[in-house]
Amino acid sequence: MLGSVAAEVSFDTSSGLLWDLAGLRIDAKQVERIAERLGAEMAEDERQYTTPVSDGALPPTLYLGIDGSGIPVRPEELAGRAGKQPDGKAKTREGKLVIVWSAESRDEEGFPVRDPGSITYSAAIESAATLDTDEYPSEFAERVRREATRRRFSEAKRMVVIADGAIYNWNVASELFPDATQILDRCHAKQHLNGVANAIYGKGTPEAEQWASQRKDELDDEQLEELLAALGQHADTCKDAKTCVGYVERNRHRMRYKEFHAMELCTTSNIVESGCKVIFTTRFKHSAMHWSVVGANKILAIRCYKRSGRFEDFFERRSQRKAAA
Repeated sequence: MLGSVAAEVSFDTSSGLLWDLAGLRIDAKQVERIAERLGAEMAEDERQYTTPVSDGALPPTLYLGIDGSGIPVRPEELAGRAGKQPDGKAKTREGKLVIVWSAESRDEEGFPVRDPGSITYSAAIESAATLDTDEYPSEFAERVRREATRRRFSEAKRMVVIADGAIYNWNVASELFPDATQILDRCHAKQHLNGVANAIYGKGTPEAEQWASQRKDELDDEQLEELLAALGQHADTCKDAKTCVGYVERNRHRMRYKEFHAMELCTTSNIVESGCKVIFTTRFKHSAMHWSVVGANKILAIRCYKRSGRFEDFFERRSQRKAAA
């Protein structure tokens, strides 16, 4: 019960719920200590237990999404880290998330829709960086590998990786799944175009909206040369436009949206972005919250197990281990 509530709400609120609903008087600090101890067990279980969740037939297509979101941490966890604040400092550490799902269902317009119960999550604040000389993959790459193993991702007839433009996403995808189809999240690409339009014409102006709309149509119609030409007209005077040119050129093989639609594939990572809200935002980003990296990772482990339908399986394995001991 304590793991369930602590994964969803603050330790103070958890303490109140345990008393209101179960008559258990456990103060907030004790809730935190016990939840973190449980989370540490789940994090270790996640590292050790990679047995596929099912040996049944797989859907024809499996999707793997990668994303990240900033988690507010204590000042001592940010020492020497550059950030996006005006003074160049950071206020958050990036929690990295991998999601696997299927989308064989279709909506009324024929677009792919996530299949109910098909989604699983794994997340932590950990490094995705590697050097060419590194002997082993990054911590996050190993996490992606473990989740893909549990979901038998590499056994699917079609493997699709969807992510934003972060280079580490594609380094991980190319390293682990060289045969997978890579798709740059279409919504993320359109956000870039909105940013360029606002930088050129001013945020919210009719000119910005018209220019962005034309560029988005070119993106949807896979008219990338026309899109690059339009961006190039402003590249000398607008830093955002110049950056976006590089962004499109670097990812154009991941932006074949007409082709992907003809293949009936998802082209947006709204499932991944909503996953970031589910896993990170609703638990870790409340006012005045500042986490330690270790503490956040322990609660992330519980939260991912709950949201992935693995909570009870963990406790069954835990009971078996205790019985064997």
